[in-house]
Amino acid sequence: MFTGIITDIGRVLNVEQQGDLRARIGTGYDIDGIDIGASIACDGVCLTVVALGRTPQNWFDVQISAESVGLTNVGGWQADMRINLERALKVGDELGGHIVSGHVDGMAEVTAMHTQGDSTRITFAAPTALAKFIAPKGSVALNGTSLTVNEVEGASFGVNLIPHTQEVTTWGDVVLGDKINLEIDTMARYVARLREWD
Repeated sequence: MFTGIITDIGRVLNVEQQGDLRARIGTGYDIDGIDIGASIACDGVCLTVVALGRTPQNWFDVQISAESVGLTNVGGWQADMRINLERALKVGDELGGHIVSGHVDGMAEVTAMHTQGDSTRITFAAPTALAKFIAPKGSVALNGTSLTVNEVEGASFGVNLIPHTQEVTTWGDVVLGDKINLEIDTMARYVARLREWD
């Protein structure tokens, strides 16, 4: 489990197809505190650490299944690309965002961006099948970042990014047309499922 509060910006060092896709990610995390088999959310995708090292900087390797590649933007990862990182939640940690599983549901496309005061308003087009789970003032995880939905119109929804969020995540890199990993709120999923039985 994660919270959607980004704690490091990693850098993709290498991506190789080795049966599954394998990626090496440079990190500011102290790798002495990371175990093989640990879960790290990489742009919101929960991935398992399969190797660790320090040359030329701290790094960890992850393997990504074909299903994960198909549902996420991981297939577009390239060397030197920056990605949002979050380590798994520990018992007793502060829950600053919302409960995030790291199981991405699909991709939303950036369709509009404009400045609003000091913040940036971004509008996304969600996959039609996921749009019903997105509600105004509800939570979504976008590239692993816990964000509050401002408005919804059909399959389109918007969020507001304050300057701090853009500085401590990769949101300052985003441009029109980008495909963003979308995880809907777990509670919204269960509410929708329960309504099917009414």
